Amino acid sequence: MKERILPVGLVQQSCSEDAGANLEKSIAGIRDAAGRGARLVVLQELHRSLYFCQQEDTANFDLAEPIPGPTTRRLGVLAAELGVVIVASLFERRAPGLYHNTAAVLDADGSLAGRYRKMHIPDDPGYYEKFYFTPGDTGFEPIQTAVGRLGVLVCWDQWFPEGARLMAMAGADVLIYPTAIGWDPADDEAEQGRQREAWVTIQRSHAIANGLPLISVNRVGHEPDPAGGAGARFWGNSFVAGPQGEFLWQGPADREVTEVVDVDLARSEQVRRIWPYLRDRRVDFYGDLMRLYRDNG
Repeated sequence: MKERILPVGLVQQSCSEDAGANLEKSIAGIRDAAGRGARLVVLQELHRSLYFCQQEDTANFDLAEPIPGPTTRRLGVLAAELGVVIVASLFERRAPGLYHNTAAVLDADGSLAGRYRKMHIPDDPGYYEKFYFTPGDTGFEPIQTAVGRLGVLVCWDQWFPEGARLMAMAGADVLIYPTAIGWDPADDEAEQGRQREAWVTIQRSHAIANGLPLISVNRVGHEPDPAGGAGARFWGNSFVAGPQGEFLWQGPADREVTEVVDVDLARSEQVRRIWPYLRDRRVDFYGDLMRLYRDNG
């Protein structure tokens, strides 16, 4: 079977309070990746700002912007100039009082190919996203681009097999997860290791279970808690996995990096022929998956 090589750029960066500087850093990473042959470039979750969800503060809603809007217009011009597809994660202002955590996809001609609004919204210490984000209403639909059908999801979505499966069933060529996940600095080294390995393992399992390559781009660096707490140390470790879960590349935990990785989209066909999960699914017995929980008492 003929190869379908897609050079993918990943931009793992730290962020500051200066939204303009953060965007310039992202753009520099996109240019770097494109200069090394990338045709698709993926940015991390909420790359324009600090991860503001550590606390609940209504002033942070001022960080949101419409889509289309200033950032998508600028990235669209860049995408057309470089001939690349860009996945950018933004705080979307849809209407007064209605906001989403949204991944916008700019096609290689500069047009807005589509958007994915984060479906699963966490609410945990240091990750108070339910205060800011309305759960998405786009469903799990791949976005058609010049480089293929992108199954874009966002961060907390990566822990749920259902989203990845539905993207695969809808014809996605690749799974993509812009991410912002880190440690509580108070966690000991063993706990930090368990958390990071769980994060890597669950995503590799989505690649395996669906026979698809997977791109995960996480932020890196310590970000202070505005309320004076310990803050969050984002663990980087962005990675690309093949359709058997094999690592094609894994980034560092403690520094910024831009990398270009060749992904062979044709391998999915080969892998699915020997591991035909979609063929053998027993959909006639999966009805209980539509329930929140099956009470057996």
